[in-house]
Amino acid sequence: MFVSPSLVRAGMLLLLLLAAPLHGREIQFGGKALRVRRGLRGGAEPETGCGPQGEGFGKEVLGNNTHKRVFNDLSGSVSLSWIGDSTGVILVLTTFQLPLVIMSFGQSKLYRSEDYGKTFTDITDLINNTFIRTEFGMAIGPENSGKVILTGDRSGHRSSGRIFRSSDFAKNFVLTDLPFHPLTQIIYHPQNSDLLLTLSTEGSLWISKTFGEKWKEIHKDVCLAKWGSGGTIFFTTYLNGSCKTDIGLLDLKKTKDFGKTFKTIGNNIYSFGLGGRFLFASVMIEKTNTRRIHVSLDEGETWNMAQLPSVGQEQFYSILAANDDMVFMHVDEPGDTGHGTIYTSDDQGIIYSKSLERHLYTTTGGETDFTNITSLRGTYITSVLSEDNSIQSVITFDEGGEWVHLRKPENAKCDSTAKNKEKCNLHIHASYSISQKLNVPMAPLTEPNAVGIIISHGSVGDAISITNPDVYISDDGGYTWSRTLEGPHHYAILDSGGIIVAVEQTHFVNEIKFSTDEGQCWHSYIFSEEPIFFTGLASEPGAKSMNVSIWGFQESFLSRQWISYTIDFQDLLSRDCEEKDYTKWLAHSNNPSNPTDGCILGYKEEYRRLRKSSVCKNGRDYIVTKQPSVCICTLDDFLCDFGYFRPENQSECVEQPELKGHDLEFCLYGKQELLKTSGYRKIPGDKCVGGKNPKRKETDLKQKCTSDYLRSSPLNTPSNSTPVILAVIALMLITAVAGVVIIKKYVCGGRFLVHRYSVLQQHAEANGFEGLDIPGANKSGYHDDSDEDLLE
Repeated sequence: MFVSPSLVRAGMLLLLLLAAPLHGREIQFGGKALRVRRGLRGGAEPETGCGPQGEGFGKEVLGNNTHKRVFNDLSGSVSLSWIGDSTGVILVLTTFQLPLVIMSFGQSKLYRSEDYGKTFTDITDLINNTFIRTEFGMAIGPENSGKVILTGDRSGHRSSGRIFRSSDFAKNFVLTDLPFHPLTQIIYHPQNSDLLLTLSTEGSLWISKTFGEKWKEIHKDVCLAKWGSGGTIFFTTYLNGSCKTDIGLLDLKKTKDFGKTFKTIGNNIYSFGLGGRFLFASVMIEKTNTRRIHVSLDEGETWNMAQLPSVGQEQFYSILAANDDMVFMHVDEPGDTGHGTIYTSDDQGIIYSKSLERHLYTTTGGETDFTNITSLRGTYITSVLSEDNSIQSVITFDEGGEWVHLRKPENAKCDSTAKNKEKCNLHIHASYSISQKLNVPMAPLTEPNAVGIIISHGSVGDAISITNPDVYISDDGGYTWSRTLEGPHHYAILDSGGIIVAVEQTHFVNEIKFSTDEGQCWHSYIFSEEPIFFTGLASEPGAKSMNVSIWGFQESFLSRQWISYTIDFQDLLSRDCEEKDYTKWLAHSNNPSNPTDGCILGYKEEYRRLRKSSVCKNGRDYIVTKQPSVCICTLDDFLCDFGYFRPENQSECVEQPELKGHDLEFCLYGKQELLKTSGYRKIPGDKCVGGKNPKRKETDLKQKCTSDYLRSSPLNTPSNSTPVILAVIALMLITAVAGVVIIKKYVCGGRFLVHRYSVLQQHAEANGFEGLDIPGANKSGYHDDSDEDLLE
C-alpha cells in the first residue's frame, strides 16, 4: 500500500495488522516500569495485587528482554512475513511511492531477522535495490520449505516481469526475468513448493516446475486457475469475448500433465471453487438466466446438481466453510435485504438443509461475521439481522444444528442503549463492524492449540451497540464469557495460550498488557519512555511463539521513522510446565452426570489443559493432547430425511402431512431414484455406536435422467481468454410457500427438489476451504464472498 508524503505527514495512515491465513503468513502495518491490574472478571478490585505473582512481576525480566529497532528510511508502509515455522526468520519490506504527473517514483528496502524481530539486517542489496510490488505481497512457500518470491516492478516493460527467488529462508536471492508480466501473486503447489502457477496480464496461464527458474505458457485466455490434488490444475477460459463479457459462458478445464493435454469438464460456467474433496461449479441456465451449483467428487468427471435454490441477478451464493464431510452455504435473499439463509450439506455436497435464517451478509461490501472457532470442534459464531434491523450474534456448537444467543457475562451489565433489558446477551463485533468503521481494531481470535480460548470485542444488550466495545474472553469455546478489558484493544495469543498480550487501541502507546491466566488477571508493562504512534501488534502465526512486536512510528514535519519493540516473554515464565500443571477438561460439557454430556458428532473429547494458576511455559514442542471416546447413538445423531421434519422442541422426525403415502423421487448421481425411508439418515462423519439406529430403505434406480447443463469432452488445443474481472454474483431464490412444501415428480435436468428443510443436526468438523481465496485480508475464517469470489 502506498501513500503520498502529505498523507504521511498528516498522520492519516493507520495500517491495521492483518495476519494472512495461507502460506504467505504476511502482516501489513500500514523507562521501564510495571503496574498490576485486576481483570474485570468478577468485578472486584483485589487488596494486595493480582494473582500469586503480585506487584513487580516481570519488571526486571521484561526490561532485559525488550529490543528496539529504528528503520531509518523513507517509507509509507511496512509489510512483515514469517518464513517457516519456529525458524525465527522474519522479512520486513518498507515501501514508499511518490506519484508524479507522468511517472511515479518508488523505493523499497528489505530487512531480515533471525531472532523473531529482536535484531534486523538490511538486505536491500540482495534485491538490487529494486522497487517491490507490495500488492503482490511476499509469496512464502508452504510448510518449512524456506522458499520466498518477491515480485519486482519493471516500469516500461509491459510484456515482461521480474521476480526475486530465495530457497534458503531469504539468505540469498536470485533475480529472474519473466517472459510475461504477472497479473496475480504466484501460487505455490500446496505440497511441492517447486511447482508454481500464475496468470499474466494478457490472460495466459504459466507454470514452472523449477521454482520459477523456467516458465512455460500452457494456455491462453484463462480467467481463473487453481491447483487441485496431485498435479491437477483447474481453470476457466472464454471463447469469443473476455472474462467479463463471457462470464456465465466460460469453459471449465483441467490438465493432469502440466499442460500437455486438456479436458473440458464443464460449459456455461460462471465460476468454480475447490473445498475439501468437493469441486464446485456455478453453471448458467441459458433459458432462465439463472445459475445452479453443481458438485463433483471425481475432479469433474461426473457432476451432480446441488439441491439448492437457483440464483439470479439480484442475489449471491457464498461457501462459508467446507471440508471432506460437509459444506456451509449462504444463499442471499431476494432484494437488497442484507441477509440470507445458511444451508448445510450432506456428505456428498448435494442435499442441503436449512441451518440459519436471516444470516447477515451485505450485498455491497460482501461482509459476513461467520467465524470458525478453531479452538473447539463444531463451533461457529456469526450475526443475524433481526426483524427490526438490529444485529445480534449467535453461536452453534454442533456444526449448524442449533444456533443460540451468546450468554451474558456474569461480570457485565446490559448496555444502556438496550431497548429490551430482559433480552440481554453478548454480541460479538467482527468483519461487519470493522467494515462500518466502528472502533473495532481486531476480529475474534482463536487458535487450535489454545483449546477453548476465544478473544473478541463485544457489547452486552439486546443487539450490537455502536459504542466503544470491550474485550471479552471465553475459556470454554464460547459457552461462557467474561468481560476482561475495558475499551478496544489489539491482542495476541502466545505460548499456546499460556500468555495473552494486549495493547490499547489509541494513537500513542508505550504500554503492553499481559495475562498468564487466560485473562483473569492483567499486568501492565511500560516498554518505552516515549510513546510511539501505534500501528499494529505482530506475533508469529500459530500462537506458539513467546515473542511479540509492537509496531509504530515517530515523525517530524519532514520525516517518519518506523520503530518496532520486540518483547520476549521466554524468561518471564521461569520454568517448563510439568504434569502437575495440567488438568483434564471435557469439551462441550455442562452436566457431567449426564452420560451423553460432551457428545458431539457421536464422540467426546477430553483435553489436557494448562491450569490457570500455573505460571510456566508450554514451549514450542507443546502438542494438544485429547482422549476421544465414542458415544451411544441417539436421535440427535440422525438427520430428518426427505419429506420429514422435526417439530419445534422435538427430537423425533415426523412425516410432512401433505406427503403421507407418497413415494419421494429425487436426482442423485445423474439418475432419478425412488426413495422409501423411515425418516432418518445418519449425520455425515458421526461416530456413534449402538443405541438408536433407525433404518433407511430405498429402492434401486427407477429410470435414467441426466443433467445436460455440464458436458465433459476432451480438448487438446488451448482456447483463448483474458484475466478474470470480478463481478458481484447474484442469485434469485426460488420462492417457497412458507410452512407447506409439496414434493412432486421432477425431471433431474433442471428442477429443484423442493422439500421442507429440517434443522440440520450436523456436528462434522469443518476446517474451511483449501485453495480458496480469502475475500479481504481482514476477514476471519475460510469463506469467499459471493459466487464470483466464493467459487473463485
